[in-house]
Amino acid sequence: MYRLDDKTPLGKNLHYFVKWTCISCIIGIAVGLVGAVFGRAITWVTAFWNANLWTLYLTPAAGLIIVWLYRTFHEEGNRGTNLVLEAISSNEEVSLATAPLIFAGTLLTHFVSGSAGREGAALQLGGSLGNQFGKWLRLDEKDKKIAVMCGMSACFAALFGTPMAAGIFSLEVVSIGVLYYAALVPCVFSAFIGAAISEQLGNAPERFLLGEVPAFGLREAVFTVLFGVCCALVSILFCIMLHQSEKLYRRYFKSSYVRILAGSVLFIGLTLLSGSREYNGSGIQLVAGIMEGERIGYADFFIKMIFTAVVLGAGFKGGEIVPTLCVGAAFGAAAAGITGMDQELLAACGMAALFVGVTNCPIASVILAFEMFGYGAMPYFAIIVAVSFTLSGYHGLYKSQKFIYSKLKAEYINIRSHE
Repeated sequence: MYRLDDKTPLGKNLHYFVKWTCISCIIGIAVGLVGAVFGRAITWVTAFWNANLWTLYLTPAAGLIIVWLYRTFHEEGNRGTNLVLEAISSNEEVSLATAPLIFAGTLLTHFVSGSAGREGAALQLGGSLGNQFGKWLRLDEKDKKIAVMCGMSACFAALFGTPMAAGIFSLEVVSIGVLYYAALVPCVFSAFIGAAISEQLGNAPERFLLGEVPAFGLREAVFTVLFGVCCALVSILFCIMLHQSEKLYRRYFKSSYVRILAGSVLFIGLTLLSGSREYNGSGIQLVAGIMEGERIGYADFFIKMIFTAVVLGAGFKGGEIVPTLCVGAAFGAAAAGITGMDQELLAACGMAALFVGVTNCPIASVILAFEMFGYGAMPYFAIIVAVSFTLSGYHGLYKSQKFIYSKLKAEYINIRSHE
């Protein structure tokens, strides 16, 4: 007979389950509410700049305010999502100031139509709040790391409406090759709670369900592999552009105020040269158009990469995930225009392949594809995610991401993401 105390195997399991069910519900509700408010605010400012294109010319002012806020709260050295990842893999501290700063900074960036996303901001916002709840609940250092992951999952799910992908992403993104199984129940519970609260408060989940999917045969399999190779190369290029743009800004402009002003001028100039606003903002509107069958230019995916690198490298705040999805969708649409294949299918495959190429999270990427596009294209998603993950090497969005095991051999390597 098992005794039901926390010194027996069954007792320990029950103690863990009850404890983290309660904690994940608390974090899921609180962070879900904050994420829902953040999502509504992003929707509002996006609608505002779409109706008032003059906000573009406020980009320098918005940039200066962002730098001033981070300096005022002594967070000018804040490493963003990298800091959150380090809080899980080591003993770095995510300050409570990170949450309001990334909230305000991302809203300001979106208000002036900056090419940035929101999910990267969600990881920082949720991670900061999760860390603070860990302190308030007097959790030890190991449990506090799980609380950080809970917060990340809840906020990601609240903003994107993909709870299963959000729950697994937080387990997978920190150390590639190792899953933090101790956080499985907390992250999944908090993600579903956060997504449900956000949807109830008016944030619609991102869904682009595919209609009739072409039958999967040998020809389609070979094409999917080849397209996956191309997507891996694009994801590597995108990561290099994001990292190198930041380095170039820092090399030529020592002051953070001057850097963000230079980025503002470049961004305004690029927007005027393009003669369009389709590359501004997160890019989700461009994705929606592509998924509805609209034809776009062959170079649109590359132009979106340039816009995003110029904005984020200069110091504006936001995430890289939605711009990544936009690049993937535009690249898929370009491939469809050349090959005559189904545009919606290739756009969906491109999004999944680019997501895994820059995040190195294959399980979360496949689940994300299922949640966003349905299960009808399952073989396409499984193959293209596997190919892109393998061939993207050790590049990634996050400098603090660690590759614990090799992608090519069953061996321990423990290296950081390439810049």
